[in-house]
Amino acid sequence: MQLNSKNALVTGGDKGIGKAIALALANKGANVAFCFHKEKKKAEDTVQKLREYSVKVLKIQTDVRDFNQVKDMMESVKKRFGKIDILVNNAGTPGINSAIENISIEEWKNVIDVNLTGVFNCCKAAKTELEKNNGKIVNISSIAGKMGGTIGCHYAASKAGVIGLTFALARELAPRVTVNAVAPGPVDTELLSSDIKKKLSKQTPFGRIAKPEEIAHTVIYLLENDYVSGEVIDVNAGRYMD
Repeated sequence: MQLNSKNALVTGGDKGIGKAIALALANKGANVAFCFHKEKKKAEDTVQKLREYSVKVLKIQTDVRDFNQVKDMMESVKKRFGKIDILVNNAGTPGINSAIENISIEEWKNVIDVNLTGVFNCCKAAKTELEKNNGKIVNISSIAGKMGGTIGCHYAASKAGVIGLTFALARELAPRVTVNAVAPGPVDTELLSSDIKKKLSKQTPFGRIAKPEEIAHTVIYLLENDYVSGEVIDVNAGRYMD
């Protein structure tokens, strides 16, 4: 797919990996809509950065846990852009606690609802539109979805679920829609403290954690290639190998 003039929606596009993906898409000439949950100032900052690329931009405050809000978001994007060609499911939360004895039922449900149900909601709401336009879906999973990670069992379970959802939808929506995932290792975003970043860097063969732009680069590859579907690309500098 040539990305110039295509219409993309990125969830959680106001910061971190999502922001890097949104900017990478704009750099390729795609019109970019993105949703955010609460941080309006960061969302507006992202809008200003995107406008530097002279593409159409739309920000929408949405809770991806709520299917009705997600449906409204899809309609807003179609109204502004005319159609949707690309969906990147990036919105996520790490939760608060990591040890199972400290994870409440409410925290478990919230992490699963944001990280997994949110992806399901967006894929379900966008399915017909993407099929009509031979569109593409890229889901952001995690190294934790394959090897457990250190953030917590709720996060690992949610990201493993994203991988399973990716495989199932790749088969179900073929050949009209490609569905892939990216499974990053640790990434240099505000979700990690400086101490954790240093610790994780020492555990990585390259001696550093990933930059958000390196994850975005992988997303662009998956969007531009028309014969890749049902794949999960690891981006972790050899930190975890099958």
